[in-house]
Amino acid sequence: MGYRTYTCQIARDCGGCEWLSVPYPIQLRRKQEEIAELLTQMVEADGGELRGIVGMEGEPLAYRHKAATPYAHAGHGRIVCGFYARGTHQIVRCKECLVEDPRARKILNDVGRVAELQHIPAYNEDKGIGVLRHAIVRCGYATDDVLLTVVTNVPQIRKQQDFVDAVVAAAPEVTSIVQNVNTRRTNAILGFRSNTLYGEGVMHDKLLGCTFEIGPTSFYQTNPAQTEVLYRIAIEGGNLEPGMRVLDAYCGCGTIGICAASAINELQVVGVERVEGAVKSAARNAAANGLADRCRFVAADATEWMAREDRELGFDVVLMDPPRAGSTEEFLAGVAALAPKRVVYVSCNIQTQARDLEFIRKKGYRVESLTPVDMFPHTKHVESVAVLARR
Repeated sequence: MGYRTYTCQIARDCGGCEWLSVPYPIQLRRKQEEIAELLTQMVEADGGELRGIVGMEGEPLAYRHKAATPYAHAGHGRIVCGFYARGTHQIVRCKECLVEDPRARKILNDVGRVAELQHIPAYNEDKGIGVLRHAIVRCGYATDDVLLTVVTNVPQIRKQQDFVDAVVAAAPEVTSIVQNVNTRRTNAILGFRSNTLYGEGVMHDKLLGCTFEIGPTSFYQTNPAQTEVLYRIAIEGGNLEPGMRVLDAYCGCGTIGICAASAINELQVVGVERVEGAVKSAARNAAANGLADRCRFVAADATEWMAREDRELGFDVVLMDPPRAGSTEEFLAGVAALAPKRVVYVSCNIQTQARDLEFIRKKGYRVESLTPVDMFPHTKHVESVAVLARR
């Protein structure tokens, strides 16, 4: 067909890249068609525009700057790591991955080898015993920072400093190592307590010229190149002007709100996030970018906060980027009650976005534009940015 495709020895067993053998232009066409089937009627009814999907430029490879692995006992003191086969807890070994930053998988495998050599046992999820559960690597997109988080079933690793020294020797590109403690019998990867073992315990990266501190539990988009595309579309869609007030709901560590404030002089941003650690990180990020006077972050449930906020202050635009489950009717009703001129809804799940758009349209808003963005090539996943204007 004249299109390039890619091959991977473990693709069938891993199942992570369902469309790896599908030429990239056809992947984009399929995603556009899915969006169109679900949302065209709604957008056209509002006189809005369904735009073409924005795919990755160049080769759609090595775009994941975050990678993770479980560890498991493989007999005779050996440790296996890689990916869980789809729908199972059977680990598929992986030496390298086409869609990950090339540094990431090597580091994850190095951790397993060091644990083997130092007789640190892998976690047995059936029995709830063992030490090494998971590891997560975050690699800088615009920096050389590499943060390694090692998740253990115990509060302290035996001969901890020897373990750290060996990992750094094997993977000198690592700039920080954090131990996360998770003693629960759960499928959740991360626990509630983290200890810095090496370096600052965070990594730094840049998006749209702004610097961000990313910790082991911070939410940060996996594909930073397309995140910049996503954020540009959202910021432009808000028709932001100097002096406007913006509410950044589900703000996490403040990335989109800070990028907006950096792009628009005198823009005032209030970010709301229920995770207190993320709010503290957002405040540090605002200060690091010289925006502490224009970006304020609040630790609260966004729905409850809007209900008690003095509405006379007003917001011109609401930016929202909810989790895959989408938003709630209570939250969306709260947004509508604030009566912003525009709502910019960034979604990682078009099914729940469609549901939420139906609700907020009944509250006096119309879909002005909807732009699909391909954040994860070779998968069926697609994100979108919907811009709603008050009728």
